[in-house]
Amino acid sequence: MCPLRIGLVKTLLTACVALLFIAGCAVNPPVQEMSNARQALQAAEDAQAQVYAPQPYAQAQRHLRKASNYLEAGDYMQARTHAQEAKVAATKARQQALSERREIEN
Repeated sequence: MCPLRIGLVKTLLTACVALLFIAGCAVNPPVQEMSNARQALQAAEDAQAQVYAPQPYAQAQRHLRKASNYLEAGDYMQARTHAQEAKVAATKARQQALSERREIEN
C-alpha cells in the first residue's frame, strides 16, 4: 500500500473516531437537567410564583413542557436546552415572587 494511502486511511479513521465521540456525548438524555428544572419549578410554586410572578412562571412551564416533548422525541440536545431555560425562568419567578410578597407584607 502506498504511504499516501496509509496516511489518508489513518486520517479518515481518526475523523470517524472523533465523530463517534462527539455523537456519543449528545446521546445521553438530560436526566439531571430535567430534575433540576422540575425542582426549580416546584420551588417557584411554593413561593406562589403563579400569583406573584406569573410571566416568568408561565415561561418556565412552557420551557419544561417543550423539554419533555423533545425528550420524548429523542432530541436530547433541545430537551437539555429547554430544561436549562426552564430552570432559569423558574428561579427568576421564585425570586420575583418572594420579592413581591415581601413588599406586600411591609
